[in-house]
Amino acid sequence: MPSVTIQRKWHTTAEVAEMLGFSLSKTKMLVLTGEIRSVKIGRNRRILPDWVDEYVSRCASEAIAGWSA
Repeated sequence: MPSVTIQRKWHTTAEVAEMLGFSLSKTKMLVLTGEIRSVKIGRNRRILPDWVDEYVSRCASEAIAGWSA
């Protein structure tokens, strides 16, 4: 019988902090200020993988714009 791999649909704030190489407190601040989009489910925040990519792309675009200014 073939095994089934289930990909996670949401990330926790701690997982995103680890992915980005940021501290948990910095990541929580980015989430609270809306820099990284999130949704509150119960008492916890969850972040879609696309929202992490969106944040990274925006930071990269700003850095590139800063270099060309």
